[in-house]
Amino acid sequence: MDTEGSEKIIGQRSTGAHILAAALKRHGVEVIFGQSIPAALFLATPDYGIRQVGYRAENAGTYMADAYARLSHKVAVVTAQNGPAATLLVAGLAECYKASVPVVAIVQDVHRKMADKNAFQELDHLDLFKGVSKWTRRVTEIDRLDDYADMAFTAAASGRPGPVVLIVPIDLFNETAAQNPRRHASSLGHFPLDRTVAAPEAIEEAARLLAAAASPLIIAGGGVHISDAAQELAALQEAAALPVATTAMGKGAVSEDHELSLGVVGYFMGARGRTRHLRDMVANADVILLIGNRTNQNGTDGWSLYPQEAKYIHLDIDSQEVGRNYDALRLVGDAKLTLQALTAAMKRQDLGRRRGARSAIAARIAAAHETWQSEVKQTLDLDARPIRPERLMLDLDSILTPQTVVVSDASYSSIWVANYLKARAVGARFVTPRGLAGLGWGFPYAVGAKIACPEAPVFALVGDGGFAHVWSELETARRMGVNVVLVVLNNEILGYEKHAEKTLFGSYSDACDFRPVDHAAIARACGCEGVRVDNPADFLPALKKAFSAANTTVIDVMTEQRAYPPVTMFDGQKNLDY
Repeated sequence: MDTEGSEKIIGQRSTGAHILAAALKRHGVEVIFGQSIPAALFLATPDYGIRQVGYRAENAGTYMADAYARLSHKVAVVTAQNGPAATLLVAGLAECYKASVPVVAIVQDVHRKMADKNAFQELDHLDLFKGVSKWTRRVTEIDRLDDYADMAFTAAASGRPGPVVLIVPIDLFNETAAQNPRRHASSLGHFPLDRTVAAPEAIEEAARLLAAAASPLIIAGGGVHISDAAQELAALQEAAALPVATTAMGKGAVSEDHELSLGVVGYFMGARGRTRHLRDMVANADVILLIGNRTNQNGTDGWSLYPQEAKYIHLDIDSQEVGRNYDALRLVGDAKLTLQALTAAMKRQDLGRRRGARSAIAARIAAAHETWQSEVKQTLDLDARPIRPERLMLDLDSILTPQTVVVSDASYSSIWVANYLKARAVGARFVTPRGLAGLGWGFPYAVGAKIACPEAPVFALVGDGGFAHVWSELETARRMGVNVVLVVLNNEILGYEKHAEKTLFGSYSDACDFRPVDHAAIARACGCEGVRVDNPADFLPALKKAFSAANTTVIDVMTEQRAYPPVTMFDGQKNLDY
């Protein structure tokens, strides 16, 4: 027996890199989004069957981790070096923080002996991440590394999920522990980690209010997806004959083919908006159940949409969100378990009023949707050149399946998706960066989504402004063997900004106009497929071909600069027509 070789292997397994890799494996980690740092960790992870996805920029890697977590329901892991690399994690972690997405960021720090000596790229990372992390710690002892790994995953996945940061000095990765750590904790890498149910008496009161209401309404937010509670919401919708609307992040929480599903409500209800003619149904509701809904500015159309006179029931895992902007009956708990309990409580109520009103409510919703469809066809030239985005969305919707994962960038892309694509299944996934609504998320989201759901078709919609942030990740997609379909709305302007400036000031700044860029050529230069479309009749064939391709395809579509989605602030603005 080669005792010297065996001792060497045992010694390697006792290093900080191996201890951390083993901890990640124990918590179910299969993928790490990281470039080359921490190098010692990435040299160890193959021994534990963990795949590295090497992004080109840290911010994009964090966006990939975000989408991966949302779709896999596993805590995602992203890594970065200290200093400038770490700073690039901030934007992505901020989105995760606002959107309640659990991500563990592992940041390599300077050698412990060099701390506070102006070592290369030294930075106070504890302060850096203070506003975008639930929990931030710096490990200083090798014997505590396993403890801190457990704490990091627990913090990320428990309560209201969110991002955490574990800072590990570079020398600790190579240090050998005095003895192999012996951890017996079960995997902490899924979420929600601990499910709790709201108080029984509050659930019973909520059931009474909803059963007796004249015009009840549910408005479901992204918390339904975080809790994996879509099936439970659908069961409540059907059992109690309750109409359901969603926020943009809640889209897909119920099937939009269901006769009692309104669609997305909020500031997306302007001219030619899918739910524009259902605004009164929200404004006149007398009892509103909010589920995983932050009642933020956009989702409430500047807090003007939700009625002040209504009675509110607010279900959320975060007690600080309950009643934040609207006084409410408090249902503090996990959405999945609490909706199960609420459905059972509703069945103990007299639901005659609910069932009696069902057909009239369904007819009202159907009529509103038909009016919307008629408006789109009658007020727009869908064969126009440059191409109308509405035409693209209608073509895409015609081939969209319940299994398709749709991601988008922020700004106009999210609004086109929310209005013109239909959620055809309970729990259908439309992943949008609405936590902070920053640009540049769309394409990295698609990469992370495809890694989480390799068998699902993944479609991404971005504008030319947002895509410019992350062109480099085309090479990542090619190298990692990721095939997604990416459509760039190429109108050669920063659309939302230009239209908002014209609305607010009657003019616009020079930065809103871009020079022409051929995004299809960029895709081909990176080894991906690239197609440019300037005729609307060519889009659907290009789209079908892209979905059958084995490589990422970028469809660069020349779109109308004056086209804007149904944002309420743009209604009646004549200066947007030129």
